[in-house]
Amino acid sequence: MLQTLHIKNYALIQELTLNPSKGLNIITGETGAGKSIMLGAIGLLLGNRADSKILFEQDEKCIIEGEFLIDHYKLKSVFDEEELDYAPVCTIRREISPQSKSRAFINDTPVTLDVLKKLGERLMDVHSQHETLLLGDSDFQTDTLDVVSGSKHILLEYTGLFKNFKKLNRRLDELNQQILNEKKELDYHNFLLNELQVATLKVGEQEALEEELQLLENAEEIKSKLSIVSAALENDDVSILSLTQTALKSIDQISNFSANLTTLKDRLNSVLIDLKDIKDEAFAEFESVEVNNERTEEVRERLSLIFSLLQKHSVHKVEDLLKIQQNLEEKVQKVGNLDEELVSVKFEAQKVQNQLLVAGRNLSEKRKSIIESLKNQLEALLKDLGMPNAVFQIKMESCEPSSAGIDKITFLFSANKGIPAQELKNAASGGEFSRLMLCFKYILANKTNLPVIVFDEIDTGISGEIAIKVGKMLKQMANGHQIISISHLPQIAALGDAHYFVYKKDLKDRSVSSIRQLNDAERLHQLAVMIGGDNPSQTVVNSAKELMNMA
Repeated sequence: MLQTLHIKNYALIQELTLNPSKGLNIITGETGAGKSIMLGAIGLLLGNRADSKILFEQDEKCIIEGEFLIDHYKLKSVFDEEELDYAPVCTIRREISPQSKSRAFINDTPVTLDVLKKLGERLMDVHSQHETLLLGDSDFQTDTLDVVSGSKHILLEYTGLFKNFKKLNRRLDELNQQILNEKKELDYHNFLLNELQVATLKVGEQEALEEELQLLENAEEIKSKLSIVSAALENDDVSILSLTQTALKSIDQISNFSANLTTLKDRLNSVLIDLKDIKDEAFAEFESVEVNNERTEEVRERLSLIFSLLQKHSVHKVEDLLKIQQNLEEKVQKVGNLDEELVSVKFEAQKVQNQLLVAGRNLSEKRKSIIESLKNQLEALLKDLGMPNAVFQIKMESCEPSSAGIDKITFLFSANKGIPAQELKNAASGGEFSRLMLCFKYILANKTNLPVIVFDEIDTGISGEIAIKVGKMLKQMANGHQIISISHLPQIAALGDAHYFVYKKDLKDRSVSSIRQLNDAERLHQLAVMIGGDNPSQTVVNSAKELMNMA
């Protein structure tokens, strides 16, 4: 229950504090005094958005704070899910700065508006005149039927399956589009890949071929020059080798005479060894080099193919072509993988759809099971509220699976005898709507563990005996819930466990709204004013006393 509501610097409210009773709290006051402004402030505690335009003083921040006693409402799981400190008394605070910056706190921990809404909808149900219009909304009607039928656990199962089903269908759409796009390019990719695969390129091949071609194209000159080298190194008459050997033989005969001569001998011997190696390698090169026009043409053609592929793919090395070949292989393979994934996702989507339809049918059966009972209960309540000929019906039609199930729920209503029941938006006046909404709230209150229910002029369009019955219905609801009701009817105001009066007072430069709880004498006077206007007669005061005694 709401223990304390503190409002500072909001709209016409400079500062006020409200400590409502745990039962039925009635708020009255003149039109424009600021009764509904309080609902706006409460809305901020529930996560509604706000801006600096609602500030009473534009250079000061607005603070709305509510203290809720929550130890009997099994809300600890909500705190655990959001990693918030739990306490039997929960403090919610909203702050709006002059710069329109908004901050929210739960037990002094900063939270987002989404978290505030999540907790707020478990703490308070605020019925406004705008919400009465929602009675004709299909989603509201479906939600109402689910609460009354106790379908929450089935709905949660269905909703989880529906989200998964939608996710799988989105993936199917993505896969089909990807496959379509990939297959448009598949033939071209296959052509490019086949071209590279047939080429059987190898790392370092280009450099080796270029070197080989250089040798082949210059084979005759190379052999000629190597022949000269061989002749110079080893000639039958005079050669570098024979002269070196002669020199070595001569210096060997004198090398013992000094260390320098020994060194010269060793060096000359080393030169002779190198010359022999050079001779052998030059001969081997001579033998390996051949004039081969056929091979030359083969190498030229191979290099031409490589250069053509390099140019076609705008790269410079065979290694780059091999990377392109690998990428093409992956792209071609990917189309095959996408086909496999498509089959797998289709199978999973069908399985989830089957589960979804089973859960949807279970949800439908649960809803159908309560329709007759809800109809009878509502018609009985409406009869008690002065609508003896009211007819209420619930039409269920099968539809494609949606987030709300496989049913289209439509509430039909007629307030007058002989008039067929129609959709709510076409079938009720303002006062009838208010009474119908009150009946729904009355039924829903018995199905929910909600601490606080707030009504903003639920008594619109009624008077007399019906007003008394509406008041008694609110009084009964207050046995299990804290009720806060803004009212303009004395028959309802008389039934409150606590009566608060909202009024305007004029400061030096502006008007402000304030509120105070009335004592018995003040309450009697206020009821008399509500019945007969200012300066009520004794007869009117007696009527007010009678209302209080009846309460």
